[in-house]
Amino acid sequence: MEPRQQQFSLWYVLVTILAMLAIQTLFVSGHVETIPYSDFKVLLKAGKLKDVAIGEQAISGTFSTEGIDNLLAKQQIEEIRREAKGDHAFSTLRVADPELVQELEAAKVRFVGQPDNKWLSTILSWVVPAVIFFGIWSFLIKRVGGAAGSMMEIGKSKAKVYMQKETGVTFADVAGIDEAKEELSEIVSFLKDPQRYQRLGGKIPKGVLLVGAPGTGKTLLAKAVAGEAGVPFFSMSGSDFVEMFVGVGAARVRDLFKQAETKAPCIIFIDELDALGKTRALNAVGGNEEREQTLNQLLVEMDGFDSNKGVIIMAATNRPEILDPALLRPGRFDRHVALDRPDLKGREQILKVHVKGVVLAPEVDLTKLAGRTPGFAGADLANLVNEAALLAARKSKQMVEMADFDEALDRIVGGLEKKNRVMNPKEKETIAFHEAGHAIVAEHRPLADRVSKVSIIPRGVAALGYTQQTPTEDRYLLKRSELLDRLDVLLGGRIAEQLIFGDVSTGAQNDLQRATDMARQMITQFGMSDQLGLATYENMPNPLFAGTGLMQRERNEYSESTAQMIDAEVRKLLAEASHRVQATLEGQRTKLDALAQLLLEKEVVDRQDLDMFLSAKVTPMPPPKPVANIEESTATGKPDQKTQGT
Repeated sequence: MEPRQQQFSLWYVLVTILAMLAIQTLFVSGHVETIPYSDFKVLLKAGKLKDVAIGEQAISGTFSTEGIDNLLAKQQIEEIRREAKGDHAFSTLRVADPELVQELEAAKVRFVGQPDNKWLSTILSWVVPAVIFFGIWSFLIKRVGGAAGSMMEIGKSKAKVYMQKETGVTFADVAGIDEAKEELSEIVSFLKDPQRYQRLGGKIPKGVLLVGAPGTGKTLLAKAVAGEAGVPFFSMSGSDFVEMFVGVGAARVRDLFKQAETKAPCIIFIDELDALGKTRALNAVGGNEEREQTLNQLLVEMDGFDSNKGVIIMAATNRPEILDPALLRPGRFDRHVALDRPDLKGREQILKVHVKGVVLAPEVDLTKLAGRTPGFAGADLANLVNEAALLAARKSKQMVEMADFDEALDRIVGGLEKKNRVMNPKEKETIAFHEAGHAIVAEHRPLADRVSKVSIIPRGVAALGYTQQTPTEDRYLLKRSELLDRLDVLLGGRIAEQLIFGDVSTGAQNDLQRATDMARQMITQFGMSDQLGLATYENMPNPLFAGTGLMQRERNEYSESTAQMIDAEVRKLLAEASHRVQATLEGQRTKLDALAQLLLEKEVVDRQDLDMFLSAKVTPMPPPKPVANIEESTATGKPDQKTQGT
């Protein structure tokens, strides 16, 4: 990082002026005796005045201190003689006295007219308002972040410059995205040896756009490219360009490219490009003029420089669909690198990177842990390792054990455990049968993910319990039969409540919402309806609101009668799934009762306990008495806020 320069402050000027005034008052000016006007007339009549200067507001001069014992007050005379001997300066306020001049002439006193000296008031009248104005201006500029500490730097780029030793990141620190690293290795090779490509007439891409979900390692990968190539790295967020002042963003773009050219070869990295590069088309409510000017300047700069000079632009976004098409055309960001969530092998590699420096117990199995974290991005896995280390430290352990990772995973997936939440027995029993219904149905659906844990301990804001499922392998395609099994598992809790208590609660709200969304996707997007055939019926976003940041208003591309058929097919899928689940739970009623009782005793049932339970012979238990109305006891909770994998 470049050293920060010392900045000039107007407060230095104000302090200097005040110090000079203090020195003038205390050390340069002599003592002046202030006397009443009556004493002045007494001294005049006694002939003690030496000279007088008559001003508009005051009269000043000197008088002799000899023979004035009977003219002034005793205390005043003693004070005057302590200050000086001989002549003494005085000052008095001027009083309207028409005969004063004649009396001065009669006493033969030398007198002059003196205009009032207003230089101090004049200076203060200009300096003080100016200091106040600049103080308020500097405060406002710093609050809005537009001046980087100085008004003269309002158009300067706010990019942070990292050299190779400061980034400290190479490809060895990036795991789980081997395809992306291979794609970017060409950029590294060009920055190290540009002649290798230029001798054959090839041109390196000007811009590389990293596209991926949050936490997949876009920023880390960009730093790794700079660290691997050993070149300067300019890092700036898309929101840093746009300010409240029109023209500032465009000036910063120009300054950024100017700095980059002086330090070429180098890399310019713009994080969250969507904050700057939203589409400019069909903006019905009026565009942000400052943002559009900044985007236009970025497009001009990308067209105006030659990538063979060694300046590579990299940007990251998780919303490529809202970017302006002019940014994505060949010649600008013409290479797109997609960063997906890592697979099983990738998650294991990422965990190995993040556990460096963490004291692990011998029984920690990273392969097993990677299998229990489907859908986790790199940032999620880093957070998991950190949470496990913190939990182990909180318990004063010497090493991080597998139990700490399990607890950290439950905390991330389900939320913080509510140990102090007290539930009445009826409510707890409802949650136990609800979660047992999910688990029993999942175990009797061959294509559903296996249950890894069932809990009725409240977690997070609204989750009163959850059934955690773990896929046995990474899946990229789902068949209709697999979706139907997942649909059955989602409805297992609601049907179990109805079967056991003869009534239902509000706890299945999240289940029903997810089941409805899944059924609608099967009908409208996947063509899994015999009635509607192979056509898709997705709601298209209204282009009138594209890129405005407003709520997207969707428009249907099908008729009202087709919409009614879609609703009927969705209800049909859910009804069929409900009948299948009810048949399963009625046939496994004994296991349903026993698993619910086991949950009431232990509160948490893991995979090992579940295997022992399913393999053992279960003695039938009398069913609980139906509850007339349980809405009051479950109105504030959702028992399966998180049912992973369904």
